[in-house]
Amino acid sequence: MKLLTVTIPSYNSEDYMENAVKSLLGSRDDVEIIIVDDGSTDRTGAIGDALEEEYPDVIRCIHQENGGHGEAVNTGIRYATGQYFKVLDSDDWFDPDALKQVIRTLKSFEADELDMMIVNYIYDKPSENSQHVIKYTNCMPVGRLFRWYDMKHFLPSQNILMHSVIYRTEMLRESGLKLPAHTFYVDNLFVYEPLPYVKTMYYLDVDLYHYFIGREDQSVNEKVMIGRIDQQIKVNKRMIDAVDVTKLKSRKMRKYMIHYLTMITTVTTVLLVKSGSKENLEKRDELWTYLKTTRPELYKQVRRTTLGTAMQLRGKVGNKILSSGYTIAQKIFHFN
Repeated sequence: MKLLTVTIPSYNSEDYMENAVKSLLGSRDDVEIIIVDDGSTDRTGAIGDALEEEYPDVIRCIHQENGGHGEAVNTGIRYATGQYFKVLDSDDWFDPDALKQVIRTLKSFEADELDMMIVNYIYDKPSENSQHVIKYTNCMPVGRLFRWYDMKHFLPSQNILMHSVIYRTEMLRESGLKLPAHTFYVDNLFVYEPLPYVKTMYYLDVDLYHYFIGREDQSVNEKVMIGRIDQQIKVNKRMIDAVDVTKLKSRKMRKYMIHYLTMITTVTTVLLVKSGSKENLEKRDELWTYLKTTRPELYKQVRRTTLGTAMQLRGKVGNKILSSGYTIAQKIFHFN
C-alpha cells in the first residue's frame, strides 16, 4: 500500500495534465497517482493511459462519463489505496521538494494518529509574473500534532482550502462525503463537511501546492463565477444543510466552521450584488432567508460576525460598500 494517494480530476486537460503528474514522480515510491479522465473529448484519456503504461506501479487512469469535478473526486476516494488522500487539479502542480518533506512527515505518524495535514499553497499568476503564498503560521501550531483546542485566532485570508488539505483516507470515507455531480465550487464541501470528523491535525509549513490563476475560463474567474452563481448558491445551501454547527462539542471547531460558512456566504452575497441584476438581488435575500429558516441559531451567530453584519447592507450605498470591500480583499489576498 502506498502512503499517499493523489487524485487528479481531468477534463480536456491535454495541454497541462502531464505537468501535474510529473511533479509527483520524484516521490513515486510512496505515491499512488489516480488520474480520473472525466469524459474528456480531447487526448486527456490517451495521455493518461500512456502514463499508466509507463508507470504501472504508480499511475492508474480511470475513465468515466462526465460527472464534473466532484464526481471525479468521488471516484478518486473510492479507488484510493493510500493511507492518506489529496486532490491535485490537472492545471496545478506540487513542488517536488516540498512533497518529499510531506512524505517524510507523514511517515513519522502511527496508523490512525493523524486525521488531517495542512500545508501552504501558492497562488501562481504567470500573466503577472507573480506568486502569493498562503501560510497558516498565525493561526496554527507549527510542526506538532494538535487538536482543535490548540487553534489560534483565524484570519479571513486563512481558510483551510482543498489545496492545503491532506486527509487520512479512512477518516474521509467515514465522514460519508459524496460530492455532487455536475457542480462547480465543491472544493468548499470537500473541506467543510469532513471537519467534524477531524480530531488531530498537523501543520507543515511548506509551500506544496501551486494553484494556477489566470485562465479566462477558470471557475474562480469573477465573471465566470457570476455566470455560474446558481452553482455557488447550491454549494452554499448544502453547507448550511450539512452540519448543525451549533451542536458541535468543540468550541473552536464551532467558531471556525461558522467563520468558514460566513466567508462562503459573503462571497456568494457579494457576487450576487456585483452582478447588479434585480433577479440576483432577490436571490441574495432568498439565501439569507434560507439560512434563517433552516438554521435559525446559526443565522444569529453568522449575523453577529463583522462580515455577517456587513452583508445586511442594502441600497445603492450598501451595495457599493460591499463591492468595494470585495475588490480590496481581492488585491490583498490575491484570489480570483
